[in-house]
Amino acid sequence: MNMYGNFIKSEIKKWSRDSMMGFMVVYPILFGLIGRYFLPWISRRNNFSLEAYADLIIVILTLLVPISYGALIGFSILEDRDDNVLTAIKISPFGIKQFLAFRLIMVSILCFIACIYVMWFSNIGNISIKNIIAISFLASFEAPISGLLINALAKNKIEGFAVMKGAGTIIVFPIIALFFMGKKELFFAFAPGFWSAKAISSLIRGDILYLSYNQYYFIGLLYVLILNILVYKLFIKQTRI
Repeated sequence: MNMYGNFIKSEIKKWSRDSMMGFMVVYPILFGLIGRYFLPWISRRNNFSLEAYADLIIVILTLLVPISYGALIGFSILEDRDDNVLTAIKISPFGIKQFLAFRLIMVSILCFIACIYVMWFSNIGNISIKNIIAISFLASFEAPISGLLINALAKNKIEGFAVMKGAGTIIVFPIIALFFMGKKELFFAFAPGFWSAKAISSLIRGDILYLSYNQYYFIGLLYVLILNILVYKLFIKQTRI
């Protein structure tokens, strides 16, 4: 247990020293403030109903969180690769698989908490706390996918930035999917965030979408778990660790 405790302290110190990492950690606070205060102010100023766009707004704010945390863990691992930390971990009692698993679990937990905060604090769409927790759990699995994909496709931080920009554009597809109903919406189902987005939309709009909330949620949960496994295998293959 002492080894794990020391590792957590080490990670916190590492992230706190990196200005980019620190900025990404405070992202959720900013998203929550935007949803709670800035958007209602814009709504009053321009005389339009915020509730009419509730699902679109909460989807955007929520899905930005796993992208941010995915970049956080992605660049943290990239830095360790540059510093040959992973090579040293391979011959340590901790083990490379334990090391990676611990990091990915940590970032998923942080993402889960951040998503709960953003959805709850924004107070848009009248979503119950039970559903907020459930959707945050689903969305939190998207962070490891982004982090591992960055490392599978990039060899250093410069390439990592390019991959991050490309991976970040995938948030567009779940947002576009909100404007489609029926079978056409499934064209965007390849994006991990699609399932969280549609689950949120089904809670706010009611049973008018192609699938039910439970179908979006549980199919999405299975899908992101499979994606995590596949991307992890790709990461191991590409990095040869």
